[in-house]
Amino acid sequence: MSHAHTNDDHGMGHVSPIWMLLGVFALLIFFTVLTVAVTYVDLGPANIWVALAVAVVKGALVGLYFMHLRYDSPFNSLILVSAFLFLAVFIGLALMDTGEYQSNIAPPDSVRPNSG
Repeated sequence: MSHAHTNDDHGMGHVSPIWMLLGVFALLIFFTVLTVAVTYVDLGPANIWVALAVAVVKGALVGLYFMHLRYDSPFNSLILVSAFLFLAVFIGLALMDTGEYQSNIAPPDSVRPNSG
């Protein structure tokens, strides 16, 4: 019988205290309520940017604490947050562009007002 050691045992993962996980959960709930509240306020073109900023913060919190990237290499956390920021910028720019051609789109017959 061989009792050779293998590298299959990676050890115990990082255990986060329950108070911290509940705090992050509370922040996620707060930002979800903030997202809904922003929909009731007319900020003009800034609405999409506020919504995307909140989404970036929520995504970063999930990645950093629930996926334990906070305890990994700082470079990995930087890459995650940077990716979320770039995604928010690209989505925001794409959505701003849709306003340029909305006036050229004719509504379907089902939503046109009756003229007769």
